[in-house]
Amino acid sequence: MIGYLKGDLTFKDPTFVIIDVNGVGYEVKISLYTFSKLKDLDTCLLYTHLHVKEDAHTLYGFFNKKEKNIFLQLISISGVGPNTALMINSSLTVDEIKNAIVNEEVGVIQRVKGIGNKTSHRIILELKDKIKREGLEAGTSAPGGNTVRNEALSALLTLGINRNIAEKSVDGILKKYGNDITLEELIKLVLKQA
Repeated sequence: MIGYLKGDLTFKDPTFVIIDVNGVGYEVKISLYTFSKLKDLDTCLLYTHLHVKEDAHTLYGFFNKKEKNIFLQLISISGVGPNTALMINSSLTVDEIKNAIVNEEVGVIQRVKGIGNKTSHRIILELKDKIKREGLEAGTSAPGGNTVRNEALSALLTLGINRNIAEKSVDGILKKYGNDITLEELIKLVLKQA
């Protein structure tokens, strides 16, 4: 997995850029939001997601982690591929996407080219609770979430723990012990429960 690329922008287009990283040019698909942030820059750091299919390995790049996170949440939904998720990121800001999902504004999501009624309802159904939970953990309606929680979930998923089980365990422990618990203690407690 390629987590990010940092280098010189050798080509910029509203749909993709080429980043020279130590002499290797990476072609990275981007959203219009990311393009708007990069168009006046000569160097950049893009957070990336490598999507692997039988016939292609495609890099998707994002100007910030918030945009990458909503992209990853969108592609986790059946029927929403990376190109559709990128189209959503190009049409709406991260906050607009999250507000539309939390407030069940089907019409806002449907205005994105290629998104029909069934897909917009599925996006809302599958992401509403997750986005609400993230907002509560951040202490505001702003996206982002609790860093210790996110790092613990990432570690647990890497260790092979089921996402639903990991989320329930982590949330239960955080509710019981509060946010003063360390990352190591949190992971150990979850592993004892699993």
